[in-house]
Amino acid sequence: MKTVLYLALLLASLFLSSCNNEPTLQKYFVESSEKKGFIELDVSPSIINIDKTKLTAEQKTALGSLDKMNILAFNLDKKNKAQYDVESQKVTQILKNEKYQELMKVGSGKDAASVSFVGDENHINEFILFAKKKENGFAVVRILGNDMNPNNILNMISLLQSSNIDMEQLKPLQALIK
Repeated sequence: MKTVLYLALLLASLFLSSCNNEPTLQKYFVESSEKKGFIELDVSPSIINIDKTKLTAEQKTALGSLDKMNILAFNLDKKNKAQYDVESQKVTQILKNEKYQELMKVGSGKDAASVSFVGDENHINEFILFAKKKENGFAVVRILGNDMNPNNILNMISLLQSSNIDMEQLKPLQALIK
């Protein structure tokens, strides 16, 4: 009986210690998607509307490594400036976690953007673009995939530029762009 009780306590302690209350972008997306001022959007790889028979092997690999994109945008207006400051700071703090490795940062203060990733240089599971503009608000884009690498991302950008983008998937973001 003592062995069973000991085993149950051990399993319970392992389960409770594995629960991580550390903030992550995924948790932030879930918590924020229903808040006023936010626009949340999931975009599938089908947004890249291109003839796949004309793709190079590298482009096919890049496209195959992409699972989806999650976009969370905060639309700034005259009434929610304080909320904008709080929410922008939350994202900044989350991205300071060592899990998120910063690749690049441009601008500073009110207008800025950063690119980070999760994983290692040759096996990236997530690219993160965080951009904010003092007149419009901010957006966080999570590009999720399997074993992506920087070359895949460059190939995907090239594909985006040469494809007929399915704008219907991006329709909810039109208010933010105005």
